[in-house]
Amino acid sequence: MLKDAGVPWVITGHSERRALCGESNKFVGEKTGHALDVGLSVIACVGETLDQRNGGNLWHVLDTQMQALFDHVGSEWPRVVVAYEPVWAIGTGVVASPEQAQEVHAYLRKVLSDKLGRQAADAVRIIYGGSVNDGNCGELARQPDIDGFLVGGASLKGESFMKICAARAGEGAAAAAARR
Repeated sequence: MLKDAGVPWVITGHSERRALCGESNKFVGEKTGHALDVGLSVIACVGETLDQRNGGNLWHVLDTQMQALFDHVGSEWPRVVVAYEPVWAIGTGVVASPEQAQEVHAYLRKVLSDKLGRQAADAVRIIYGGSVNDGNCGELARQPDIDGFLVGGASLKGESFMKICAARAGEGAAAAAARR
């Protein structure tokens, strides 16, 4: 239906779908592969709960979520954007510190590099979602592995959303260029 309606992008793996609809990592991978097969581009969400982070399982959770994507994306990575959304920061007003977000984004880029090669990994956009707002976007945009944002509630406030867009267009673009 989305493709028929002319919608070019779909989000898979959002934490609310995982939690409320019981979507497993395997199902998210399959759903992502199917979306790509029918011609959609995908924003694939990954992220941990606070209990998983505090319990020392962050890297395992991310590895498992990414492996499900690797199992079904194949050579279609140019049409995939990975969105890191720490579940504990979505809609809570709590945001990962720029250092926490950068650490995870750098890790995800390494995982991509290990599987796809450096050049392909650098081409995959990794964006941050989780209580992004006009007050924290500038610092997040300056991180070298954060390529943009998946914006929730702040996208409903025009002036705020414009500041978020401008932060990414300025500082973040320079950081991404420096990485490459």
